[in-house]
Amino acid sequence: MAALRTKTKIQVVDRDINVLFPGFMDDKAISAEFARFARQEFGTAQAQNKTVLGRAPPHETYVDGVKGASEDAVKPDGRIVYEFELLDEMYDWIRAQLEKHSPVGKTDDHRPGHPGLYRATHVLIANGEVIEPGEPVPAAEEAFFVSLVPYARKIERGLSPQAPQGVYEAVAALAQQRFGNFAKIRFSYRSPAIGPIAAWADRTTMASPGRRGAKRTDWLLRQPSVVVSFK
Repeated sequence: MAALRTKTKIQVVDRDINVLFPGFMDDKAISAEFARFARQEFGTAQAQNKTVLGRAPPHETYVDGVKGASEDAVKPDGRIVYEFELLDEMYDWIRAQLEKHSPVGKTDDHRPGHPGLYRATHVLIANGEVIEPGEPVPAAEEAFFVSLVPYARKIERGLSPQAPQGVYEAVAALAQQRFGNFAKIRFSYRSPAIGPIAAWADRTTMASPGRRGAKRTDWLLRQPSVVVSFK
């Protein structure tokens, strides 16, 4: 019995197929038919991936454990694995949507970084580290996007007429709709102690009744986030 697997870096969408062939087929014919069937299933999987992502994602092929081998080399009782790189594609899409939905301010604003400052403040954090655009995202049970400027909460409440419904909650809903079969994506809040938000939290005199010490710091750092989890 031969085995075909299509999988991604997100384990919940792994798909295994065991393939049985008629007993009258010789080994050469079985290998050829298995290779044909594998390519057919790969085409179906890539078409589905393209529908979700808007383009076909990168992939690796493993034939009987050999990376990059041709399907034609498979043994009659062998194994073909297609591994799709969907994870980075998903994060790239979410980042692009956050930028697209961000207010850009007024064109006559001459302050440093303006207009478009807010659009440039979104970062992805995984395993406590900021992942720069284009860098591979490490395996993590949870990763999240967050803005590092203090006024992100005001924008999320509709401060800007360019984003009356906010940014993060809207993008989280779009991402869940698009990638919900790959991961759990939701709007929430996280408290990143880095960058401009951390510097502001250190110097502000803003207070909240009942919150002191670590609780006050966490409250000051609390930012709207798009949270991606795999549990």
